[in-house]
Amino acid sequence: MKKNILALVAGLAMLVLISGCSTRTGAEQDTQVLRFGYASNSQPVIDAMKEFGRLVEEKTDGEVVVDYFPDGQLGGERELIELTQTGAIDMTKVSGAALESFSDIYSVFGIPFLFDSEEHYYRVLEDDDIMDPVYQSTQDMGIVGLTYYDSGARNFYMSEGPIETPEDLEGKIIRVMQSEIAIEMIELLGGSPTPMGSGEVYTSLQQGIIDGSENNEFVLVTAGHGAVAPYYSYSEHTRVPDIIVINEESLAGLTEEQIEAVHESAEESTEFQKGVWSEAVENEKQTAAEEYGVVYNDVDKKPFQDAVQPIHEQFKENDEFNEMYEAIRNLSDTEEE
Repeated sequence: MKKNILALVAGLAMLVLISGCSTRTGAEQDTQVLRFGYASNSQPVIDAMKEFGRLVEEKTDGEVVVDYFPDGQLGGERELIELTQTGAIDMTKVSGAALESFSDIYSVFGIPFLFDSEEHYYRVLEDDDIMDPVYQSTQDMGIVGLTYYDSGARNFYMSEGPIETPEDLEGKIIRVMQSEIAIEMIELLGGSPTPMGSGEVYTSLQQGIIDGSENNEFVLVTAGHGAVAPYYSYSEHTRVPDIIVINEESLAGLTEEQIEAVHESAEESTEFQKGVWSEAVENEKQTAAEEYGVVYNDVDKKPFQDAVQPIHEQFKENDEFNEMYEAIRNLSDTEEE
């Protein structure tokens, strides 16, 4: 209890501190400060967020700078979204899954096997006709999206033995994100889904509370999960993007030239992140194999795809989501019948 009270006091003190730091006054001009809070992330994502700040400062000749509050010091992703809504901070970077409870449209990205490949995923995320309505869908809540970052494909990793077929998931307790679609996916595949925060996964695997989880490769070394779940299976069932969101009033408070610079910097930081992501993934995989003995295996995706088709049918038949779903599938690698 005492520890929780101290943490609360520290968090409130931090909020009081940052709430008065939106403008710095210099000898010649005021500098606009964008306060950017984020949770724990892989190094390529951290590097991309830093690159965003460097580009903003460069493109505005120092009139706008970005201050960072990293590693969850202001809370988890939901708390960071809410802080951005209120203007306590100006920006954050969160998983698209975390935005589902703020805008239903983000749930589309959680559909398993929605994307045929990485190339299909990029075509969709870089299509303005698809993504602009998504970014603007939270406008009435005071936040809008700026750009996306690649968070890779989510795959199963287990403490005892690989996943090769859906039958291998039967009776297994699998950690998932706080997402209704993720829960339904595991149920359709025969497993028992357990939603929990990322900070609880290592201990839960270690103690046998869960049998496995699903995420990209960066959990293996960066989060240490490879030490307790060394079987990594390439199901590539979902590709959920990370999204940078900004407080709309904070953005509107900048000049037109500065707003343009922020948008340009966001897009360029995405290209930067894509460039460093693949190499970083390979390094993570190699380190995980060397340090933890992680074993990788490919899977035949067809049985998994067949098992989760009811989710696709739900979105096809839903008036709210059908248009976006069809637009995404129309950009697929193969022609649809």
